[in-house]
Amino acid sequence: MTRTAQRTPPTEVARPPGRWLALAVLVLAVLLVAVDATVLGLATPYISEDLKPSGTQLLWIGDVYSFVIAGLLVSMGSLGDRIGRKKLLLVGAVAFGAVSVLNSYATTPELMILARALLGVAGATLMPSTLALIRNIFHDPRERSIAVGVWGAMASAGAAIGPVVGGFLLEHFWWGSVFLINLPVMAVLVLVGIKLLPESKNPAPGPWDLISVALSLIGMIAMVYAVKEAAASGAGLEVFAAGAVGVAALTWFVRRQLTLRAPLLDMRLFRNRGFSAAVLADLLTILGLSGLVFFLSQFLQLVQGRPPFEAGLAELPAAVGAVTAGLIAGLVARRFSVRSVVAGGLAAVGLALAALTTLSQHTGYPLLGAALLVVGIGAGFSFTVTADVILSSVPKEQAGAASAVSETAYELGAALGIALLGSIVTGVYRDFTAPAGTPPDVASAAHESLGGAVEASAGLPKGTAEPLVSAAQEAFVDGLRLAAGVGAAVLLATAVAAWFLLKGQKLEDGVEHP
Repeated sequence: MTRTAQRTPPTEVARPPGRWLALAVLVLAVLLVAVDATVLGLATPYISEDLKPSGTQLLWIGDVYSFVIAGLLVSMGSLGDRIGRKKLLLVGAVAFGAVSVLNSYATTPELMILARALLGVAGATLMPSTLALIRNIFHDPRERSIAVGVWGAMASAGAAIGPVVGGFLLEHFWWGSVFLINLPVMAVLVLVGIKLLPESKNPAPGPWDLISVALSLIGMIAMVYAVKEAAASGAGLEVFAAGAVGVAALTWFVRRQLTLRAPLLDMRLFRNRGFSAAVLADLLTILGLSGLVFFLSQFLQLVQGRPPFEAGLAELPAAVGAVTAGLIAGLVARRFSVRSVVAGGLAAVGLALAALTTLSQHTGYPLLGAALLVVGIGAGFSFTVTADVILSSVPKEQAGAASAVSETAYELGAALGIALLGSIVTGVYRDFTAPAGTPPDVASAAHESLGGAVEASAGLPKGTAEPLVSAAQEAFVDGLRLAAGVGAAVLLATAVAAWFLLKGQKLEDGVEHP
């Protein structure tokens, strides 16, 4: 900012008195969405036993939430810019709570899939609204860096807390309880948010283009579906068809935005090198991390035999690191530079993943805990600073759309990471040789997944069951080591790219007046 702006005395408009309480309300929404994204994994065996879905239905129960969120984030971010971010956040929060009840009491696989899809619609209203409101509540760039750090830390903490909360609830209650925990949090968010959150929107937004909304939804869902199906079943005709539909829809979407007077997403934002580099760093970081973290949870439970609650606790160092780094990231980036903090954070994550290439079935927790702590610290630094760069690169009127781009990169990176790194783990795993004497139907079930191997071996004599499970665990760890190596290479390459692309990028100083 200019020196004149720095000398201007801070006013009540520049620093609203209730801004930190408002941030606490926004953090509730972030925490809840992040927890809900990870809590289902532990509940899946219980849902499978109760609702008895087919294999395809079970995949849709797990995936449809992220599909819908990824497809709607840009549209919802733009809608918040138009009708008001506070309004969209509170309506979405009420819907999230109501649909959580539907998830808890679903009685058929079809109803569960529908409930998860509706939860994705509600979740898509929350994340871009929270980050956009932070952009409009905190006018002092230094305070905004702290607020974004808290926001990012809670998102990371929520993802790590999900397995802990889920493990505790599943050991004491039925599987629907993992969704009912949303209700009290949403009630507090709505009741307090009505009073504390200021409304903000684009004063001249233009119409909400429904064709663009449809193209964004179709394109993102088709692309994410194609990647996930390719990882699960290989590159068949259905995968190519879905990928082609996705590419065509997204290409049409981009072309349409360039011709509209009031686009759903202003593609000119990507002309800003800092904005584009920050979005790319987010996407590739999550791509490298998500697949590994997804399979590390299975490693802790199915290879090392930890119960769900203990496995969740074992992953907490990542949350501790992310929270700590997120809170000081803005200060460190101003003391040194944006590119050194982002590139350094990415490199730290890459080196931690490289350390996991030494993983074995009997690896002690000190190595795992240390690696997870470094992953959390590196990701906390990188995500917080890139989110700050994205927000400060755009006018306040476009904060919702810009926030949605950041969130979309996160969701797309997560889907690609689980699909691409997951395909590596699955490919290595499926090649293991079942011990002699294993019945063909048991061997077939064992090659589907490590969980399938453990379950299928339960009916075998001990002399056959133990070698089968041991061979399956060894193959799974081999795949995990290879995926960790690929993830490390992606993160280290991204660190080098960030160093060059973010050259000269700085976080704002001084007081920004509306």
